[in-house]
Amino acid sequence: MTANLLDFDLDGLAVFCEQLGEKRFRATQLFRWIHQKGAQDFDQMSDLAKSLREKLKTCAQVLPLTPISRHDSADGTIKWLFDVGDGNAVETVFIPEDDRGTLCISSQAGCAVGCRFCSTGHQGFSRNLTTGEILSQLWFAEHTLRKQFNTTDRVISNVVMMGMGEPLQNYSALVPALRAMLDDHGYGLSRRRVTVSTSGVVPMMDRLGEDCPVALAVSLHAPTDGLRDNLVPLNRKYPLHELMDACRRYLAHAPRDFITFEYCMLDGVNDQPEHAQALIDLVRPQRGLAQGVSCKFNLIPFNPFPASGLTRSSAATVKAFAEQLSAAGIITTVRKTRGDDIDAACGQLAGDVKDRTDAASRMAKQRVIALKQVPS
Repeated sequence: MTANLLDFDLDGLAVFCEQLGEKRFRATQLFRWIHQKGAQDFDQMSDLAKSLREKLKTCAQVLPLTPISRHDSADGTIKWLFDVGDGNAVETVFIPEDDRGTLCISSQAGCAVGCRFCSTGHQGFSRNLTTGEILSQLWFAEHTLRKQFNTTDRVISNVVMMGMGEPLQNYSALVPALRAMLDDHGYGLSRRRVTVSTSGVVPMMDRLGEDCPVALAVSLHAPTDGLRDNLVPLNRKYPLHELMDACRRYLAHAPRDFITFEYCMLDGVNDQPEHAQALIDLVRPQRGLAQGVSCKFNLIPFNPFPASGLTRSSAATVKAFAEQLSAAGIITTVRKTRGDDIDAACGQLAGDVKDRTDAASRMAKQRVIALKQVPS
């Protein structure tokens, strides 16, 4: 069976090379050729022994995802759609800034969490991506952009696992991909510049803190269980008090001294002054109650799509909400919308997937129920 070498972190590649009768330093050389230089052809790898190159040709390949399409936004954002087989496709987004280049990577074909405000959740879930499928999004984007910009310098300085899917529901494939991103022989990214976003899979948050602590972003979106149950169904399994406890535990391992809370601003749903005050009460230490959570808030203007039944909070409402949090001493930012013209903004990613979860009918029923009640 032919192995895809993008499926391995350095330790995994060392084991593979040992099975071929090769020493670990050969794995390090091979890892550098693949990730630092973007090589696919073993004959290019000139410092590998010819005998090893011949072995590799018989049992291994460097097989990245195949791009189906590329869309370039007026603001410089680039979105790729990648074929992952069986009629499924995932999306990857590059967001250039003056001081950094950020790549938003998908971890699943679709998503099983089903958040009301996320177009990916509305299309349902097909399958987890492999380590190689996760990592090849970075491999492809980094080396494609180097050629495009005619540079040998690193183009992508930040990675956010905020594309399609819930990363912590694909944990076994995620962690080796993260380790390859962080490895100095791979992409050499800082732990502070690699962010995993989760809707709150509490047990896997604890495992990530032990196994591969990187920056953590939690998709919060509501300050109370009643409202969050409606917006983020996973809350019914891991309610807010469990999630906040997990955040506090993660901080003991995190490369940053805060958790980022993502908060999608939904008109009339979660954007009122009482919601802001409830958030303050949730994360700030309360006398006689549990300790607070060191955090910052990232307020996200909602990107509407018809099936959600939701609308974006006004700019004035978002501004007032941010000011209320800031006045309480909580660092608060408002995310700039990028890639709107190519549907690459937050919550808009929706590659084609063969849904195994009947999401369309489930989300439609959820919307009808939500319209009949006022969230609290």
